[in-house]
Amino acid sequence: MNRASSASARAVNRASSASARAVSRASQAPADPPPRIAVIGAGWAGLAAAVQAVQHGADVSLFELAATPGGRARRVQTAAGVFDNGQHILIGAYRATLHLMRCVGADPDQLLLRSPLALVDPAGQGLRLPVGAPVAAFVGAVLAARQWPLAQRLALLGTAGGWGLRRFRCAPALSVAQLCSGLSEPVQRELIEPLCLAALNTPMHQASAEVFLRVLKDALFGGAGGADLLLPRVPLSELLPDPAWRWLQAKGAACHAGHRVRQIAAAVDGRGWQVDGQHFDGVVLACPLTEAARLSADLAAAWAAQAAAVRHEPIVTAWLRDDQLHNALPMLALKSSPGRPAQFAFNLGRLHGNAASKGLWTLVASSADAALANGLAACGQAMLAQARQAFPGAFSGPDKQVLVHLAAERRATFACTPGLARPPQAIAPGLVAAGDAIAGPYPATLEGAVRSGLAAADRLCQNPKHARKQGRKQAQ
Repeated sequence: MNRASSASARAVNRASSASARAVSRASQAPADPPPRIAVIGAGWAGLAAAVQAVQHGADVSLFELAATPGGRARRVQTAAGVFDNGQHILIGAYRATLHLMRCVGADPDQLLLRSPLALVDPAGQGLRLPVGAPVAAFVGAVLAARQWPLAQRLALLGTAGGWGLRRFRCAPALSVAQLCSGLSEPVQRELIEPLCLAALNTPMHQASAEVFLRVLKDALFGGAGGADLLLPRVPLSELLPDPAWRWLQAKGAACHAGHRVRQIAAAVDGRGWQVDGQHFDGVVLACPLTEAARLSADLAAAWAAQAAAVRHEPIVTAWLRDDQLHNALPMLALKSSPGRPAQFAFNLGRLHGNAASKGLWTLVASSADAALANGLAACGQAMLAQARQAFPGAFSGPDKQVLVHLAAERRATFACTPGLARPPQAIAPGLVAAGDAIAGPYPATLEGAVRSGLAAADRLCQNPKHARKQGRKQAQ
């Protein structure tokens, strides 16, 4: 071997040795630890954020003020027994919620009763969508709704067709009432108003037409089954809160119930946040906006002020019992007025199918500020009188035996008004918000909460190094 070949061989050997040492050092170097994420609030948004963060590989701690998870959609212990803290409607277009349920081991096909959309009153009058493609089903349902003259039905189809041609978009300042001003009064009262209340929990003269159209678009053009009604067949906690809590614990997440977070502060070294003295790389505020505003006031005053300014509306639910009242439909639309506050009645005996729910109904009054003007008891009496009028001969026993339970969720939903500036998800680097009232495409619904929680976790976890770097910059 000549000297050139020998030198070349020595160079190759040195390069190979250096490469081997580099590989050895790399194999011995500790990997970056998973990001530590705190989720404050175990409602549906917080649970979604926690599950998504765990799936990203994060080390998650979940803090919930209440004794049980679920937020505004969970079971509660009352003096009268255990009840849900309200009644919820889902639709087939709520795909993020259904996927999350399956992820944590809750089967929507077993836990939810799926049926084509029907907005029918106790007399059987109303709109019924047949099974099939949503658009064709809607057209067929409108043409079959003979309680409206043909001219009114055709006007409704023409108006809805115009919405579709404009890709379900409109001016942000428009209300649902303004959007539908060309429709007849019966169509507005018997179809648009119930749809608006079911989707946005806001009366049509106050509700955002932009958000209303977005929900209709997802239902009618989101594929087969998008407009289907999905009604809980079990207590709300069994749909997601309890399965998600168990799933998180099984995955090693630290789940703290009955824990109110006192303070969030920037870490002293500028790397992340201190939550009641514990260090985290990122934090999700998935608590009520009042709590989120309190915790963020010293960190992001402008965001906190915007969150505190969001106007909320109450929902009242009355549980009534009549063992002799039977109806094949699980949900009925009610004619509401100032003296008749409820818009929907739910047949829990039909939904749950167990002995405890036999003869049990719930009446729900959304946007119930006016109904609560004289107090909860007076509102309950008005709902009981409305039930007796809607179902002649039913609920005729003594009031205390018929009106089983009454509950008001005072901050159940935000007022989804035109041009509403909802708080953004980003609060500060590594600190984000989640919840149905946070800026997003959906109104105050379970789907809106779940989507917001998923997006918050994605924001923090998809690039945790970037989040920590931004946190250091903020502190500097």
